[in-house]
Amino acid sequence: MNAPPLNPQLNFQQAEFNGGQLRVARHFWGMTLQDVADSISTTRQFVSQLETGKAKPNRSDAIIQALADAVEVHPDFLFRIGRDQLNEEQTHFRKLASTKASTRQTVLARGTVFGQLVNFIAKRVRLPQVNIPDHSGCTTAEQIERAAELTRAHWGLGLGPISHMIRVVEHAGIVVAFFNEASAQVDALSIASKRPVIVRNDAKRSPFRQRFDIAHELGHLVLHEGQVTGDRKTESEANRFASAFLLPRSTFAKAFPRKGGRLDWAGIRQLKLTFGASKAAIIYRARSLDLIDEDQYRSAVITLKNRGEAIEEAEDALVAKEVSELIPKSLDVLRNAHGISFSDLANALLVSPDFLKQIVARPADDAPIRKAALRIVH
Repeated sequence: MNAPPLNPQLNFQQAEFNGGQLRVARHFWGMTLQDVADSISTTRQFVSQLETGKAKPNRSDAIIQALADAVEVHPDFLFRIGRDQLNEEQTHFRKLASTKASTRQTVLARGTVFGQLVNFIAKRVRLPQVNIPDHSGCTTAEQIERAAELTRAHWGLGLGPISHMIRVVEHAGIVVAFFNEASAQVDALSIASKRPVIVRNDAKRSPFRQRFDIAHELGHLVLHEGQVTGDRKTESEANRFASAFLLPRSTFAKAFPRKGGRLDWAGIRQLKLTFGASKAAIIYRARSLDLIDEDQYRSAVITLKNRGEAIEEAEDALVAKEVSELIPKSLDVLRNAHGISFSDLANALLVSPDFLKQIVARPADDAPIRKAALRIVH
């Protein structure tokens, strides 16, 4: 990367090398110690010493530029104080025990840099205030049902269908993101930080299941403040919250179609399109509210499987996936109101544009702007 002019408030020439920043950049790309060592023609042991602080090169040493090139950051990135790095306790991973350690490390690294991006934006763009009700401690089915109802009431949503799930959480100050490659390795996850983040998995083709994933992660943010999640209990609680949030019990009970003792699949299909929930979620919700019995539920599951709808359902192609609006609109404001292009933004974060593209989409019309690049001020 070409070095942009330094902000006069920063003096990286006098700062110490920060091995933690190298580790963040390495994990960001999913690189091993050996990968970095091979890139700069050194040993794995030496890279480890750099990350642990046993080796501290000077800013003028040739190895600094080699390291920066290897992980696609500006050399000054390696001298920043990394006080905002995420840890696993802040992150709600689905199936924590079975998620590979390397995947968790990549997500945490990308979440760290994404948080820096959001902080930069928040200083220049008015983002929605974070407004998430706290219902931690709710564990029983009735408590979780009530927590979902109170959350809807807190946001003035009523008890009807939610037309755009991502828009709902973004209005509450949550940022919805997609991390290239890393997102595809997890169902969905959320990060409990100053500005909470929900990371979605775009590999899922069903827009209805993606909506449920967003509601599930919202459940973690509402129910599990300060808790380690990813076990069967907390995942079940988040699923219950998502069902109750998308399909409120009083409204759902009245709308659920009945045709004698048999399931009304035409009615269930219409209910799916009205509430934006999969048929699988609808029959699960009906069972949890005792609107159908266990035999009917099992028969419905088998029917979906026999129809080839166990994962993707027939109506999924009729509805477009929801997309995040908050960050794309913020990038437009940065460019149009502040003259900050995507490349300027990358320079401000001390990373390459390709690095930044892993956590946020580059606008299609992002032409260069002739102006001095910006820097993050800490």
